[in-house]
Amino acid sequence: MLEELLQAPVLLSLSGAFATLLAIRLLFTRLSFQSQPNLVLPGPRPLPLLGNLLQLDLKRLDESLFSLSKTYGPVFTVKFGPKKVVVLAGTKAVKQALINHAEEFGERDINPLFHDFNQGHGIIFANGDSWKEMRRFTLTTLKDFGMGKRLSEEKIIEECHFLIEEFEQHKGEAFDNSKIISYAASNIISGIMFGKRFEYEDKVFQEMIERDHETIYLAGSVAILIYNYFPWLGPYLKTWRNMMRNVDITKQHARNIIAELKETLNPYVCRGFVDVFCTRMTNLEEHEIQKLHYHDENLLNSVINLFGAGTDTTGNTLSWGLLFMAKYPQIQDQVQEELSRVVGVRQVQTEDRKNLPFVNAVIHETQRLANIVPMAILHQTTKDITFQGYFIQKGTAVLPLLTSVLYDETEWETPNTFNPSHFLDEEGNFVKRDAFLPFSAGRRVCLGEGLARVELFLFFTTLLQHFRFTPPPGISEDELDLKPVVGFTLHPTPHRLCAIRRQCQSEGIFPPDTSSKKIN
Repeated sequence: MLEELLQAPVLLSLSGAFATLLAIRLLFTRLSFQSQPNLVLPGPRPLPLLGNLLQLDLKRLDESLFSLSKTYGPVFTVKFGPKKVVVLAGTKAVKQALINHAEEFGERDINPLFHDFNQGHGIIFANGDSWKEMRRFTLTTLKDFGMGKRLSEEKIIEECHFLIEEFEQHKGEAFDNSKIISYAASNIISGIMFGKRFEYEDKVFQEMIERDHETIYLAGSVAILIYNYFPWLGPYLKTWRNMMRNVDITKQHARNIIAELKETLNPYVCRGFVDVFCTRMTNLEEHEIQKLHYHDENLLNSVINLFGAGTDTTGNTLSWGLLFMAKYPQIQDQVQEELSRVVGVRQVQTEDRKNLPFVNAVIHETQRLANIVPMAILHQTTKDITFQGYFIQKGTAVLPLLTSVLYDETEWETPNTFNPSHFLDEEGNFVKRDAFLPFSAGRRVCLGEGLARVELFLFFTTLLQHFRFTPPPGISEDELDLKPVVGFTLHPTPHRLCAIRRQCQSEGIFPPDTSSKKIN
């Protein structure tokens, strides 16, 4: 008892000393925090190992993150397993990061799947000097082959003729138009890449596009999202094995096409992107530094990047556009009235766009509401940066949430409704909107944006000139489903529409006979 009483003051002294030290530590921590405010990004509390995976709806991740932004603000962090990702939500945050701080947010975060795809080569999933050189070369070459100019317009108009013929073969009966539209869109980028188009009945061509669509769909699946953060699971995942099989087959087909072009290469007659690249490789044999970038792997992966991107997004947007026209016949009426009044029965030209404000607004609204790429491909910070008061370390993965821009309630009057008035002023003139970023922005903005805009305009207007789109007999407009199939991109649920030849076009000017004609 005595020993306990003697020890009590000692214990009290030790406890007091510990409490004093703790108070001093807390004081210094608080002072340090005050000198560097907002060091800790907000976000949901993660679990060990799993992070926030159980708190997110991985089947519609963009909507889940958009919902979290309403709690945690425009800049917050989530953990996908052990990986920390900073999410940018809303027009202001996304544009400020990608445009005003383009350099700091300009790198690509290469997750395991993207590394599996391209091994750091090509354009989309690459960084550093190789990416810079490939992007510069690609932009220059695409422009040389008419991207956004008269040459590409002529190729698109010519492809419209084939597309109209395919639609007419169904004689007004309901059919799924998505594959045919994908073939048409793919032929535009194929013409630029390879200097030729493919027949819609070409089985190899069809299989290439089908594999491309499947790969893009699987890339957004829950299994692949899990794989990206626990890559050791890959061999055990059927989805990953299927994707790798698709990638291997696609690469082999692309190698075959490139090999054929190499065999017939004429340095004085460049048929497309591949010819220009091969000629550059030949001419740079004595320049070792340039040879670091101009090699077969960069050529192969650039071709695959451009072919996939040039097919999926444009084709999907056009399919959404026709579905919206069938869903909202009164808007289709206005589109066709403006086309008839301004253009009549002649072929629509790109220069007509300025005189077709309502049509232009409908196309833009289709891109906005369809929200084809809801989340930009992951970026990565190139240096430490304080952004909107938050400190973000170099090498941090950053996710610009494009859904939150295209559906921003502070920017769009009716964000969840198909409303072409979003792009029209009170006099009916077309107006640009700051929150229209379907192609992303900054250093990683889609390099085919100019070509895609021309394609969307010419394909959409030509089809609406010649056909009226309706649901199948027995199905009302209200029954048409606008819920998307969710993959890496969003595309319409499989559906059928009727393409009914418009009477005012039955005696019209085109299409000409294309039965034996090919685009070169």
